[in-house]
Amino acid sequence: MTTGPNRILDDLAKLMTDAAGAAQGVRREMETAFRGQAERVLNSMDMVQREEFEAMRDMAVKARAENKKLAARLDELEAKVASLTGGAAETRD
Repeated sequence: MTTGPNRILDDLAKLMTDAAGAAQGVRREMETAFRGQAERVLNSMDMVQREEFEAMRDMAVKARAENKKLAARLDELEAKVASLTGGAAETRD
């Protein structure tokens, strides 16, 4: 055991270390509580989770590409029908 000024400094350093550890513990608890509260608020607002949004966005991109492909194919088929019937086929707007 040390005595004198070194003991006081050692005790002060230990106290500061313990205080820092306690502050980190409080910080973690506050972050956990805040995240939980924020999650409850977002869930009550019927917010979509990012994963669900990304999945729907990917589906929309694929559907848009497929729609363009089908529209081009339809235009091609309408042109063939028009050339086979010798008249102008009805066109889409």
